[in-house]
Amino acid sequence: MSSGPTELSPDAARRLRLRTQGLVLPDDGPGSPGVSPVEVVRRMVALQGQDLPAVLRAIAIRSRPGTTLDDVRSAFDAGELVRGWTQRGTLFATTPSDLAALVSLTGERMIRTGRRTRETEGLDDAVIARAEAVAREALAAPEHDGGISRAAMLDHWRQAGVPVEGQRGYHLIATLALRRVLHWGPFAGAQQLMVATPGSGSLGVQNEEPDAALRRIALSYFASRGPATPDDLAWWLGLPKVPVRAAVAALREAQPEALTEVVVGEQAMLIGHEAGGRGLDGGGAPSLDPELAKPAGVVLVPGFDEVVLGYQDRELVADAEAMRTVVPFINGIFRPAVLVDGRLVGTWRRAPKRGEEPFELVPGVRARARKEVGAAVAAWPLG
Repeated sequence: MSSGPTELSPDAARRLRLRTQGLVLPDDGPGSPGVSPVEVVRRMVALQGQDLPAVLRAIAIRSRPGTTLDDVRSAFDAGELVRGWTQRGTLFATTPSDLAALVSLTGERMIRTGRRTRETEGLDDAVIARAEAVAREALAAPEHDGGISRAAMLDHWRQAGVPVEGQRGYHLIATLALRRVLHWGPFAGAQQLMVATPGSGSLGVQNEEPDAALRRIALSYFASRGPATPDDLAWWLGLPKVPVRAAVAALREAQPEALTEVVVGEQAMLIGHEAGGRGLDGGGAPSLDPELAKPAGVVLVPGFDEVVLGYQDRELVADAEAMRTVVPFINGIFRPAVLVDGRLVGTWRRAPKRGEEPFELVPGVRARARKEVGAAVAAWPLG
């Protein structure tokens, strides 16, 4: 007879999240020597990526030790990683197959949501159709073999009489990405180039039934971000709660061994088991052992990192005061975050001004922890 869900203290839940997020490894686990940037993204399905330098770093810090930003860019150059508007109206780094799966789930909804904005900008269906025709021709042109820059695409549109002033160019690119015309791919120097989005069956992109895709993505979400709730998943995807809850329920019924329920405080949460993947206890299932009683130390993450943004409810990790250090303005910019034992305590910077500390922490952080934060910033390996 089942003894019911495992109860986790908030501290243990935060430490477990650091593990599932790939930011901290158990002492006796398999480690991360074999985890490549592509494997990191495949495991997490997608990482928020409107800040390109930040998402490259988010992937690198979850990869094998010694992984460089050039290693991550090489995966984009090889077509193994891409960036597109997959959910919540913003950019995410993902794989070609998950780009297709995510847009199949969210694309039509995001296109509908953005209709009023496009109409306000004068981008009616006829303008978008014209922009799409020009974009497809440009992407297929021999001189753009390997990709086309944003500036070059805007120039093609201007020459064709397509309006691109202000934010119109951005809205056109995002809309065509949602229509599976283009996405961001390889690099040319520091900038990313647009390439044509392949159809099903190309570059590893396969047809997948939406219900099956949602269940698969749900399992990956809980395996790479748990403990979390179905409502966290719905928010992360930008989908209504009812179908997401139904998908999670169906997954639990069909594969009862795939998810473990835990209770954190009074909140029921789920953790996904990684079959044949990067296990957390050497066996593929999340470890709930006494090691979670050990403090996790200092973890630094770049701006917009999934450990902060990957959940609708962030109270487990951050209180309002700490969130104000990371999101000080109303423009939605998330600064790099400092976590001490899995709890958000402030922000940090790689290149502080002369005489300034490289971090800004909430009151009450002890001197020893402040010293450890300073050492972690100084040792940050990714520039």
